[in-house]
Parts: sequence; structure tokens; C-alpha cells
Amino acid sequence: MLARIHSAALVGVEAVPVDVEVDVSSGLPLCSIVGLPDAAVREARERVRAAIRNAGYEMPPRRVTVNLAPADLRKIGPSYDLPIALGILTATQQLPPQALAGCVVIGELSLDGGVRPVPGVLNIALAARARREAERSGWREYTLEARVVEAELDLAGGRRAAGEAALRAIAGEARAAGFLRTAGEADPALTAETTHPEK
Repeated sequence: MLARIHSAALVGVEAVPVDVEVDVSSGLPLCSIVGLPDAAVREARERVRAAIRNAGYEMPPRRVTVNLAPADLRKIGPSYDLPIALGILTATQQLPPQALAGCVVIGELSLDGGVRPVPGVLNIALAARARREAERSGWREYTLEARVVEAELDLAGGRRAAGEAALRAIAGEARAAGFLRTAGEADPALTAETTHPEK
């Protein structure tokens, strides 16, 4: 099965959309990442495998191919850990596909399934907000990482990230609610806004 998760890359100070495509197929248990990944991105294979297992989910004993599109843009850093992990969970039907529709996901994973901070949240949140306003189609924007300075996401009009975000909590909420929100207590006003987007 194929899953596609929306993420983003920073080119200078500009946030550029990146699609994290995950395909799980029969074959030897192997995870390969293509799409001009740097060393930190390639190392995501080990972090993601351990994080999925320690979060209580199953890493499929099959061939996993991850494509970071566009392929001509160099992908740098560990911020693709979380979208890769959620893509694997979606591709193996441990998460419903609609749970991540319209979400922008970034975050580095620790081996125990925790989510660590990554740079560029403000730029990515602003780009997500601009895209939503341009499309005017109820496109939901979220940036997920741990211990983000709340003022950054407040300025961008995005959802606040939880201080102790974890893969298990994020995936559990996505599965239960049908849309992705940060781990921890939800802001009722923000929940109402994303449940009933402006037309």
C-alpha cells in the first residue's frame, strides 16, 4: 500500500513543500530512502524503526521504500523522521489514510518514540497558512514538534505543539479523531476552527 504525507523543507528561509511517499511491498525486510537525502535523513531508517517498535506499533517485516519528492531538492536533517514513521503506519493500515489529510508534519524522533524539536517551524507554519488561504479549501495546517516556543506558532496562526509530544500519542489521536493534532490538551477554539474551516 502507498501512503503520502505532507512535509516541508527549508531552502534558505523559505519553506518548500515536500511529499513523503511510503510504499510497503513484499520482499526482504529493507527500508530505503530516495530523493536526495543527506546522511541525517538516511539515518532515519534506524530511528524510525526503533521509535515505531517502542511506541507500541509494528514495523512491517517487508520492503519499505520512502521517496522524498521533489527528487531534485536536497533533503537535509532529521525533520522527516516523523512523517516517515506516520507514513509507514498509514501504509500498513495501522492508521487510517484520512487521519493525515491536509496536514504538514515535521519532527525528529528519538528511539523511544519521543519527538524532538527541529528548526524552521515558524517558516513552515507561515507557508502552510499562506497555502491554506490561497487555496481557500479548508486545507488544515499543523506543524508537530516538541518544545516549540509557543510565540512562533501563535504568530503563524498555527496549532501549538505539545511540550512532550510523542509518536504514540500523535498516532493514537490521529486514529481516534480522524485528524491530526498535537499530543496533549487541545485548545477548544482551535479545534472548532479546524473542524469547521472557513469557506
